[in-house]
Amino acid sequence: MADGFEIDIEKELAEFEAQERVKLGLDDNREQWTDAMVDPFFSAKERPTTTILNGGLTMAHDEFVAAALKGIGYNTRSMECANVESLRFGKEFGNKAQCNPTYFTVGNLVKELCRLRDQEGLSSEEIIKNYVFLTAGACGPCRFGMYVTEYRKALRDAGFDGFRVVLFQQQAGFKQATGEEVGLVLNPQFFMALARGLFAGDVINVMSYRIRPYEVEGGAADRAIAEVKREVREALENNESVLRALWRGRKYLEAVEVDRLRAKPKVAIIGEFWAMTTEGDGNYHLQRFIEQEGGENDIQTLVNWLLYTLWEMRHDTERRMTLRDEDESYYGLKGSDVGYQMAGVWLGELALRATFAAFCGVIGLKRHKLPDMDEIAKVGHSFYNNELRGGEGHMEVAKLVLNVAKQKAHMTLSVKPFGCMPSSGVSDGIQSVITELHPDAIYCPVETSGDGAVNFYSRVQMYMFKARERARIEYADALAHYGVTEDEVREFLKEHPKYTRTFFKAPHVVAGTGADLIHEVGPFIGKNRVQRARVHAARAFARGKGVFTKDLPAAKETYDKMAPYLPSLARLIYGEAKEKMPAPKEAWQSLIRRAVPKAEEEADIPSGHEYIATPEPRKEHGTDTVQLEVVG
Repeated sequence: MADGFEIDIEKELAEFEAQERVKLGLDDNREQWTDAMVDPFFSAKERPTTTILNGGLTMAHDEFVAAALKGIGYNTRSMECANVESLRFGKEFGNKAQCNPTYFTVGNLVKELCRLRDQEGLSSEEIIKNYVFLTAGACGPCRFGMYVTEYRKALRDAGFDGFRVVLFQQQAGFKQATGEEVGLVLNPQFFMALARGLFAGDVINVMSYRIRPYEVEGGAADRAIAEVKREVREALENNESVLRALWRGRKYLEAVEVDRLRAKPKVAIIGEFWAMTTEGDGNYHLQRFIEQEGGENDIQTLVNWLLYTLWEMRHDTERRMTLRDEDESYYGLKGSDVGYQMAGVWLGELALRATFAAFCGVIGLKRHKLPDMDEIAKVGHSFYNNELRGGEGHMEVAKLVLNVAKQKAHMTLSVKPFGCMPSSGVSDGIQSVITELHPDAIYCPVETSGDGAVNFYSRVQMYMFKARERARIEYADALAHYGVTEDEVREFLKEHPKYTRTFFKAPHVVAGTGADLIHEVGPFIGKNRVQRARVHAARAFARGKGVFTKDLPAAKETYDKMAPYLPSLARLIYGEAKEKMPAPKEAWQSLIRRAVPKAEEEADIPSGHEYIATPEPRKEHGTDTVQLEVVG
């Protein structure tokens, strides 16, 4: 009420909005804006003239993935590791308020395409026609599922509208309606080549971080690793044996002189996958910085993440076994063979562990244990519900607990991008409770923003001081335990050079590598031959006891988990073998024909093949099957 007049606020606001919309030229069309794909299909006929770009993992992984795909007939090239310039491109052409990995990865692709245009003289049309980008996709409480949208937005604004991004993801298939053969064929040859490159990248990375902190001559480890990479890269490009290439590379690693009798703090790096994996400006060269500060890195491998995804598939399937009729979502198991699904997951995990063990054995990577995902889930569930997903979830929580409880590392460093939705909540919230329950834990959470290197380094240095002191005390305690001096240990190592070889790894007792070495040789110092033999016998007895008290119960526990699905596993193996191998009767007849040329081709040779039950038809791709989608 004003001067006797009543004012209708809603009416006044509506009239004002109408006037402003007329001034701005806006209409009443409120349809949701969509970004239509522009000819996203990558066909087989384009394969000879199209180059596949890849990047986003460690430098070794990116290099080997490109080489592996080249070995099976694709034109591939890995991009350089993302740097500050990539960040600039990402912020210039991407949306605002994104996380660090988004800016770095999206910007790195835009930077590479701009380089092709501005430095190599290719037109935008030529780049769009002759290049595609291979990357990964996902869903969940993370911006990772939105990367593809960011790629499309940034590419359009940078002048590359229609550039094709080939996206691996767990849901949605390779969508196209042209009827043409796809350019990137997801056959066993493709996945085998990819797996060989990824496994080789893992073992080489672990070996490099194990050797480089203890090298006597600076740069020797890097030179040796470069030669090993060359051997592997050439093997992948020529589609030859990677295991043989790793074996040839052992001579370069063996030539690196190391001195492990040092009190170096071991730093376990955990956190957001990209931030803890990249080796460039994205995490301020964290791994190299730790080594410069006198530490040893304990990194997370790509195989660890693959084991985590397999655990998720197994866990979710077990939880939803009884929801066939109740759960109508895509998680429902109605009409599916749960036994086949569980058998496939178990078989995949066993194959993954066995293959990785073979790669470790060939390159000389000893005593490297892959994590027990069930143990991690059990430990982490007390603080972080296993049903919550995003980032590394409960793994990040459990690793801190296990690092302290099992003395795996002196310090746990959790690196994550500024604004990371899952990792920030996990690291800054839940881990504070763990540090209260475990006062001995040295836990350092750090964030990366691309422009805060000074604050990042100063925070890491503060915690590294504590870790160095912890490693020094541990080292001194080991010497005192056996009543020996460091000089006495060095004299013993000179007389027994097997303990100083590059590939030697002392059994795990405490966190530090140097302290473990003392625990290994300390009982032998000052002892005669008979006394040393007694020590060897006692250790052999302890190892044998461990087989019965730890290894066998663990194997039985694994067997008990697999037992309900063994019939399905047998049917699965039989079905796969039947598809790829001739029937026993046919194989026998073929053998007879080759051995006895005059034998009748249609001889009725007895066979029990007819009495083997035919397995049920396998379900087509489930929701957890990795497939491809091409987006513009």
